[in-house]
Amino acid sequence: MADRTLKGSRIGSTSLQGETGVELSARRRVEYITDKGVAFSVLFDADAEPPPEWVDQRSGEIGFLDDEAGRTARAELEAKESAQRTPWDMLIERRTREELEELLAERLKLLRARRGTTDS
Repeated sequence: MADRTLKGSRIGSTSLQGETGVELSARRRVEYITDKGVAFSVLFDADAEPPPEWVDQRSGEIGFLDDEAGRTARAELEAKESAQRTPWDMLIERRTREELEELLAERLKLLRARRGTTDS
């Protein structure tokens, strides 16, 4: 060990073991396509089932496989996005527009009375 000194080495952060005799598992490259038509590939283990969607590391967009599973995942995402309700949608479900205008007029009247101003 005299010829392998550890001086200046970060013990624990780097391995002193070489890569000789190490056999990597089989890999395969899977292509994903974003809505803008940008294709990117991800490397998976040969035995792994690739997910139907994957986020592109460069653009941050979601890419989908160009097969049946990818088309299904894309349709589910679009359905989920279109089904999202905003606070305005939920409010309109509970009250009509006329009721909301009436409530607004009442609240404005209260605020003006509290301030001591009158309607102009």
